[in-house]
Amino acid sequence: MKKIFLFYSFLMVLGCQQHQQHGSLDLPYQWRIKEVTATAYNSLPNQTSATHPNIAAWGDTLKPGDRCIAVSRDLLEEGLTHNTRVKLDGFEGVYVIKDKMNRRWKNRIDIYMGLNLKKAKAWGKRKLKIRYIVPKDSL
Repeated sequence: MKKIFLFYSFLMVLGCQQHQQHGSLDLPYQWRIKEVTATAYNSLPNQTSATHPNIAAWGDTLKPGDRCIAVSRDLLEEGLTHNTRVKLDGFEGVYVIKDKMNRRWKNRIDIYMGLNLKKAKAWGKRKLKIRYIVPKDSL
């Protein structure tokens, strides 16, 4: 009986240590939630660049199937910067910020939809919530 008690005590201590290391006790980052206007865009010359339609603002090459977004420049100040991982309500998986939008847009994201113009037009313009991680000391 004593051996069983010691075994379970060991497991509890080990579990607590792992929770402190990997849990949500004192992590160096925090999740933020923001409602934005979301539109869609494609790697087409009339939407991006006539000479390099698949090159994003930070120099990344976009390929159909990539899960990435562009952000309005006002969102950069809120921690939504290059390569930030973002979860979009209603979308599977994680998206990565790879592009910036024209300065005229505010509180907006553009969801990359490859070459599928029909899909982008069907998406249109909607409000949605996004979730992203920022370092605690960055804001």
